[in-house]
Amino acid sequence: MNEAPSRALDVFLVAGEESGDQLGFKLMRALSKATGGAVAFRGIGGRAMEAEGMQSLFPMSDVAVMGFLPVIKRLPQLLARIAQAADAIIAAPPDVLVIIDSPDFTHRVARRVRARLPHLPVVDYVSPTVWAWRPGRAPKMRAYVDHLLALLPFEPEAHQRLGGPPCTYVGHPLIERTAEMRPPASDPGLRDALPPTLVVLPGSRRSEIERLSEDFGGAVARVIETCGPVDVVLPAVAHLEELIREKTSRWKHPPRIVTGEAAKFDAFRRARAALAASGTVTLELALAQIPMVVAYKISPIETLLRFFVKVPSIVLPTLILGEKIIPEILQEHCNSDALAQALVPLIKGGEARNLQLAALERVGEIMALPDGERPSQRAARIVVETANRAAR
Repeated sequence: MNEAPSRALDVFLVAGEESGDQLGFKLMRALSKATGGAVAFRGIGGRAMEAEGMQSLFPMSDVAVMGFLPVIKRLPQLLARIAQAADAIIAAPPDVLVIIDSPDFTHRVARRVRARLPHLPVVDYVSPTVWAWRPGRAPKMRAYVDHLLALLPFEPEAHQRLGGPPCTYVGHPLIERTAEMRPPASDPGLRDALPPTLVVLPGSRRSEIERLSEDFGGAVARVIETCGPVDVVLPAVAHLEELIREKTSRWKHPPRIVTGEAAKFDAFRRARAALAASGTVTLELALAQIPMVVAYKISPIETLLRFFVKVPSIVLPTLILGEKIIPEILQEHCNSDALAQALVPLIKGGEARNLQLAALERVGEIMALPDGERPSQRAARIVVETANRAAR
């Protein structure tokens, strides 16, 4: 780590949603440690970043908007907040600007700032999914991003191939939590207990639950018909709990619904297998070393967009491994019978289960950082190095 500067390092951070706020506060804490406390924070963030000592320029909720129609509805406010953030940076230039995820908001701020302050270093924390969608964004980012901090280990190579900015894998925050998601060393046979636990994760969006609930319920029924009693646990996201309860009440074997992260991780520690909608949760399951079947359904209109997607798989652990070990059952092929057929061998045991367990162990090895370094520590080191380089 570079030595702390003689004056406080002035860092302006821009986050646009809850996930960015979580990354932001950990980065702030790591920067404080890396500089011996000689750091000052300004910017836009949520409650976690404000608790670390940053007064947000405006409420982060003003820009935390997802979906086409909500964005259109609030477009005037969003544009005003982009201008306000950029103007604040330009009026009092920091030593480094760190934009965190939410590219539709943060990248617009960075582009405005770069146009007026061409020598201000900009670090982007979280790569947009240029490796899957709209790869032309990668070379365009070179014009306003000096260094990109990637959460996934294959992203640096992807940016190099696509002509993106310099990119370093700093680690995903989930790698710090593997012990919480796996059986404790004192009870290594927890996942072999009877009846086996099946974790069901139908998604974190209303549309996913609407499309997958019937197929998931039918798959659970067929698994129980084949394997006998199964403890079916469904960790529900709080804002969709009512919808999930309504949908699963129609299942032949309704699941045990739990809420909150602690309850979810408790289910993970016991899980023999999982049935999950495609998303970040598949990375959680991989790091927890839970064999899984992944399902995905989108609308007919969205189906047309798949011709523009540039990846061989929609499952993050598969992309990390570079080989298809995890069953992914998509679109018209996604039905109760197909899901159950893939799940049963993972619950009963045998070659399919053993192959996937070995592959999931490799996911953890690939994602691990050397010397026990934490993702926030590595990210902070690069932010300090980028700021110091620009100051020379």
